[in-house]
Amino acid sequence: MDFEQFVLGHEPAIRLGFFLGIFILVALWETLAPQRARRLTRLYRWSSNLGLVVLNTVVVRLLFPAAAVGVAAFAAAEGWGLLNHYAVPFWLAVPLAVVAMDFVIWLQHVMVHAVPALWRLHRVHHADLDYDLTTGARFHPLEIVLSMLIKFAAIVVLGAPVLAVVIFEVLLNATAMFNHGNIRLGAGVDRVLRWFVVTPDMHRVHHSVEDDECNSNFGFNLTWWDRLFGTYREQPRAGQLGMTIGIRGHDDAREVNRLDGMLLLPFQGEISDYAINRRNFAEEERRAQDPHR
Repeated sequence: MDFEQFVLGHEPAIRLGFFLGIFILVALWETLAPQRARRLTRLYRWSSNLGLVVLNTVVVRLLFPAAAVGVAAFAAAEGWGLLNHYAVPFWLAVPLAVVAMDFVIWLQHVMVHAVPALWRLHRVHHADLDYDLTTGARFHPLEIVLSMLIKFAAIVVLGAPVLAVVIFEVLLNATAMFNHGNIRLGAGVDRVLRWFVVTPDMHRVHHSVEDDECNSNFGFNLTWWDRLFGTYREQPRAGQLGMTIGIRGHDDAREVNRLDGMLLLPFQGEISDYAINRRNFAEEERRAQDPHR
């Protein structure tokens, strides 16, 4: 059995092992060196956020039993995808596929902010009243299904090797927990890390209630895409400790931090908090009154 076959056969165990290991490390870090004070208790939020993770895992395994690695193995067997068509060496195909899939996820993230119907789903992620490692895993099941379909398409088009898919999945889960962590990094360390990977302070800006701040720093793993496409923002105007997390008008914990409320949130109300393609007249008025904002 070669290495790729071993990875394919043990993919669920590999991913679960890394998930639990990173979860424990970041949870301990949050306990020992938190960046912000919590608004709600861990028990209240984690029971719902992790409950949503369990539900999403069941949905994905029921709908897509082969998961992303199965699609990668099938594409390789059929010779589908750019990396297979041009016979790119394995040592080069793996990092190219990982970086390309990270770019696809960045584009997907921008898309779910730009399309009103998709923002309905994605605001489940943003509506969390606190910000910690479990925020990085709370997504509506319908968004998870959409994300899987986009990932499958990217794998087939790229011809991503099985190993690249597993590495990408592990990195995505690990960095999502890290950059959503309520952890304190030194300013110097944060500044250096931002050139390579998304840090908690960098991504926290994206969870601000302010529209222009929410529509920045879309990356989960690599920071290059936000810098290249002009969506990078260094800090929130109110500072890391003064900024408000969540979505304006959605501050009822029963709506946004209970499992039933999260599942129903996309189907409630109008998209009055939709941001990218909507002129924010209230923000424009505030800026006109204070040109230094």
